[in-house]
Amino acid sequence: MPRSDDKRPFIAVRIAVLTVSDSRDLDSDVSGNTLAQMIGEAGHTLAERAIVKDEIDLIRARVEGWIADPKIDVVITTGGTGFTGRDVTPEAVKPLFEKEIDGFSTLFHMLSYEKIETSTIQSRACGGVARGTFIFCLPGSPGACKDAWNGILEWQLDNRCRPCNFVEIMPRLEEHRRGTGSPGRSVREPPDVR
Repeated sequence: MPRSDDKRPFIAVRIAVLTVSDSRDLDSDVSGNTLAQMIGEAGHTLAERAIVKDEIDLIRARVEGWIADPKIDVVITTGGTGFTGRDVTPEAVKPLFEKEIDGFSTLFHMLSYEKIETSTIQSRACGGVARGTFIFCLPGSPGACKDAWNGILEWQLDNRCRPCNFVEIMPRLEEHRRGTGSPGRSVREPPDVR
């Protein structure tokens, strides 16, 4: 288990949750509800939440909108990471990544293997960074969402996690755009300290 430096003040991040499903609504979205609850319990802000069908254009448009929103620091999707014909979340989201977080997928599979053994091979969970926004694509099962949150994201999205975490590098994610004259938005401000 990572260690936490409780002397540091906690910094809440703003997280958007997207459920990818042809059949769910907010009432029946167990995975989305689970993520929303864990985000709140950890002290973070649920910035937005949505459900879209398993369509590349719909998924990509929603994630692109959140990447462009300076009030959103992290996007978490749930669903559509398997191998069936309708599972298209990685195809929709990976082209948006400027940098892939390869270790997220590796660590997710390690944690998942402890629970479901070789069945973890059927997930294409992935993570990346785009325009200063962290993006994580999780499977659609509540158990997989809990594994990813409790085993990885809860810690990496807590600025008190030692020896390092995602929050402390957020202000530097867009540093390559400084002074380039690019038409993109300015460097994201660090999250509010609460």
